[in-house]
Order: sequence, then C-alpha cells, then structure tokens
Amino acid sequence: MCLLWECEVMRPFLKQHELQVKGVQFDIYRKVPKDLTQPTYTGAIISVCCCLFILFLFLSELTGFIATEIVNELYVDDPDKDSGGKIEVNLNISLPNLHCELVGLDIQDEMGRHEVGHIDNSMKIPLNNGDGCRFEGHFSINKVPGNFHVSTHSATAQPQNPDMTHVIHKLSFGDKLQVHNVHGAFNALEGADKLSSNPLASHDYILKIVPTVYEDMSGKQRYSYQYTVANKEYVAYSHTGRIIPAIWFRYDLSPITVKYTERRQPLYRFITSICAIIGGTFTVAGILDSCIFTASEAWKKIQLGKMQ
Repeated sequence: MCLLWECEVMRPFLKQHELQVKGVQFDIYRKVPKDLTQPTYTGAIISVCCCLFILFLFLSELTGFIATEIVNELYVDDPDKDSGGKIEVNLNISLPNLHCELVGLDIQDEMGRHEVGHIDNSMKIPLNNGDGCRFEGHFSINKVPGNFHVSTHSATAQPQNPDMTHVIHKLSFGDKLQVHNVHGAFNALEGADKLSSNPLASHDYILKIVPTVYEDMSGKQRYSYQYTVANKEYVAYSHTGRIIPAIWFRYDLSPITVKYTERRQPLYRFITSICAIIGGTFTVAGILDSCIFTASEAWKKIQLGKMQ
C-alpha cells in the first residue's frame, strides 16, 4: 500500500539499478516493496489529510514570517543623550471646583530649579460656568529627581478653602508611542478620579519613571517613558495652621532602560521550517501508512488461516 504521491514519485526510481563491480551484478532494488506499488483507499485518505495538514502549517508559518515581532531588552543607559538632559511632559487635569485664575503649575528639582506659575505652552479652560478649570500643559523637566505640582501658590490672593478634587485625563512623558503590540504604563494615571476625596486634602503621586526606546524596522528610534505610581492624600498642618493643599507629582528616574525592537523572521528560518514541515509530515504519514498496511495484511492472513 502506498500514498498517492509515493506511487507516482517512487515508480521511476524503483526500477532495478544494476552496478557492475568486478564482474558481479548488484541489484539494489531487487524486489519492490508491495506497500509502495499497491494504491489503497487508506493511502488516498492519508495523502489528502497530509496535504491539508501541510497547507495549514504552511499558512501558519507564512503568517509568522510576514508579521513583525517585537523583542524587548533591558540595559543601563541614558538612551536619549541628545535631549539636553530634558524630558517632555504632557499634563491634562480637571479641577471642577477651583477657578482658573487660582490654578497654577510649579516646578522644582534637585538642580535648583524653582519655577512658580509656569505658563509657557499651557492653557486653562473654564468648566462648570467658570467654577472649575481644566489645565493643559506641555513643559520639560530635568533628568534629576524633583516634582511639579498643581496648586494656588501662584495666585495673587490665596483662597480660604481651595478645593483640590480633580480628575487626571493624561500624564505622559516623552514621545507618544502608538504601537498596538506594546502595552506599557505610558499613561498610568489616565482616568484617576479624586472627586470624592476631601476637598482640603493634598494629593501626592510618587512616580518612578522608566526610559523606553522603540526602534522600528527602518532603524528609527522614538524615546518615551513609562512610569509606575503610588499615591496618598492627606490634610497637612504646620505650627501656623493648615497648609494650602496641592496636587504633587514627585518623580525619580530609573537607571534601567527598556528597549523594544521590531524584527522579522529571517528568510532562511522560514525556508527551514517549510522543509521540516513537508519532510516531517510525509515521513510520519509514510510510517503510519506502512503500519496500517502491515496490520491489514496480517489480519487477512489470520482470516485465511495462514498465520500460525
């Protein structure tokens, strides 16, 4: 019994090959195995199944070859050395119970920077008929530990009871990565809702910023930053009384850099896989077909009483 493909392919090569060695004839294939010359329905079924199985595996490998895989690695370095030691920050936050003229952004760090009422590249949008405010800002921070905070510190007159309840729509660092296969904490505070908190409470968000590099197939690199966050809220007091509340973002940078690299499966690996699929499938199918044929022949002999 043979597979359909075996019957057609093997016949030309199963002719007797005669070699003349010192006058003696050698017949390499003196007898053609019966299971290679006798087509059966079982062999036909196995052949069709093999072809379908090979087609399925081939399409799977082809999909993997065409698709782009993303490999990540960790190393210790400052990836964006051309940034001048700066990190771009995008902040979008709503304070529904605080007037826009009271809202301000202050920036401090360990390099001595202390800026109160940062206004460059920022915008205040009134909410709730002017009773609230939405602050949107784009600014840079130094690559050293520090903080930036939303408060009333820059207002000309401090309110008696500022309400710091808020919703954070966006807080991100560096370039925006729009890659479906990369899932990270690039905007970990998105949707943070503190509207039900104590209006007089301060909010501390402690951020650990992790540099992230994304390199596409062309070798172009984009620099972004993921971050982890922990937070607490409290009403602060000093010996002079209650301290004016604020929304603090205290940050520190991790020395570890995460790098994502786009890669595509090499052609030689794809060809090797296809060869392995075809060869392995036909080999296993041939073994299975031979076993079935041998078993059927033995069963016939038993029925005829020829098997002792």
